[in-house]
Amino acid sequence: MGKQSELLFEKARRYIPGGVNSPVRAGKSVGMAPPFIAGATGALIRDVDGNEYIDLVGSWGPMILGHAHPEVVAAIEKKVGEGTSYGAPTELEVIMADTIVQMVPSVEMVRMVNSGTEATMSAIRLARGYTERKKIVKFDGCYHGHADSLLVSAGSGVATLGIPGSPGVPDDLARHTISIPFNSTEALHEAFDRYGPEIAALIVEPVPGNMGVVIPDKAFLKGLREITGEHGSLLIFDEVITGFRVAPGGAQELYGILPDLTCLGKIIGGGLPVGAYGGRKEIMLNMAPEGDIYQAGTLSGNPLAMAAGIATLKILKQEDPYQELERKGELLFSGLEDAAQDAGIRAVTNRVGSMGTLFFSEKPVTDFAAAMESDQGLFRSYYRSMLEQGIYLAPSPFEAGFLSIAHTDEMIERVVNSASRAFRTLEK
Repeated sequence: MGKQSELLFEKARRYIPGGVNSPVRAGKSVGMAPPFIAGATGALIRDVDGNEYIDLVGSWGPMILGHAHPEVVAAIEKKVGEGTSYGAPTELEVIMADTIVQMVPSVEMVRMVNSGTEATMSAIRLARGYTERKKIVKFDGCYHGHADSLLVSAGSGVATLGIPGSPGVPDDLARHTISIPFNSTEALHEAFDRYGPEIAALIVEPVPGNMGVVIPDKAFLKGLREITGEHGSLLIFDEVITGFRVAPGGAQELYGILPDLTCLGKIIGGGLPVGAYGGRKEIMLNMAPEGDIYQAGTLSGNPLAMAAGIATLKILKQEDPYQELERKGELLFSGLEDAAQDAGIRAVTNRVGSMGTLFFSEKPVTDFAAAMESDQGLFRSYYRSMLEQGIYLAPSPFEAGFLSIAHTDEMIERVVNSASRAFRTLEK
């Protein structure tokens, strides 16, 4: 990290808790302060010290087209001259809603919010109001934002920082959340056998990305649909990461499983703050003002986010880059695994499409417990070496890496070669 980043981080810590506005960014798990970013173009990101990196974070997933895509930038520039927020309906919101309904198989109606946390929080409230039940089921290591009920055994920064849940979450709320191991059909049946009549909803990342990427067993996902249907509970897919990332219609299209409610974010804002939740019409019509379940937001459907998101989704529909993203994902993550093997490093990769994770582990990573057994010390050394070589990774072993259409084969080759050098410096 350069001198200017160090000075900025020192100043930031005087005014912002930990010097960052989202915990993982602080770099505590890798033992170093973060580079401060000045700008980005395509698949490259630049810090305030003039260092340039190949970006494998992509703002944690939204930048599937790469940074500063000309058509997205043009859409924002055109809209910003007409005002940044109205607090009133706009045509852009209708276009976005229509696009989501057309592309996401299970969604008949949708409401825009401002973040993934808002989306999951609102979907949970809707599920509880619709079913008139209190309990929810989630999975260990799946992170659904920082709403109180969802921080029980969460992944992402909670895992990175080693926080068991979070202080400030009332016991009365936590006791209504049942967290079980991902990919465990046995634990799933045990939970519903015991609490079935009380369970309002089961929420899941169909492809977890917040304990690192974990590949779902398709029979397990199918079992979620079956068991929730049998018990009158709602199935909520948190597709904030996977929506429009692993397929045009998200993981539900990829695996052919339709949830009752879907949470979206990231890509649908083109890099601007955004979230959405949607599902079957009969459920969504319970939201105010049609129904009695309340949720609101001053900036919901913000015209800048809508403009950026519509431009992004239009490009994805026109160019249909998913086969090419699959090829690039295979090239990168198989290359990383081969390079680790050649260097005598025990590592495995999990990948779905253009998102994946390298785990320093001797065994397959199929759930949160296995992810937590990966060697965090090796990751710390690996991260530092990669950063020094101009490769920008998430500063946590429990996050996904993302590719965009802007990543070239030459960039991927450089990442793999850099990893090969990094692996050979690690202690076996």
